[in-house]
Amino acid sequence: MILRKYMSILGIGSAQIDLILNKEEFSPGECVKGYFLIKGGVIEQQLKRIDCDLVAADLSAGSEGVLETANILTSKQIQADEQNRIDFVFRLPLNLTESNEERSYFFNTRLVFDEGVISKDQDFITVVKGD
Repeated sequence: MILRKYMSILGIGSAQIDLILNKEEFSPGECVKGYFLIKGGVIEQQLKRIDCDLVAADLSAGSEGVLETANILTSKQIQADEQNRIDFVFRLPLNLTESNEERSYFFNTRLVFDEGVISKDQDFITVVKGD
């Protein structure tokens, strides 16, 4: 059991997070809906929070910037091999430009524990011209 605990602190066998979106194409100002799927690891772990950043990547300049962040504070205990689902709703800013070869957008999600490494997930979305 002690070996499993140290492995999860190093990130081996720790709980994982996956953001599941209802679709991948959105208009500026649209409400993004989906859910976080949290899968327990080899031991129980105490969650602290879920952070989800909307990031804009400028591929021509090779830079990224966080546009907005959603945080969910929690003290939930995730049991080994347990699965949890937490609803996700996020309104996109109205001033987003369309996705193209030079501009892309993604959600960067982090699952933060009391002990151990941070579990990460990345989900790209496409922003299209609004009606």
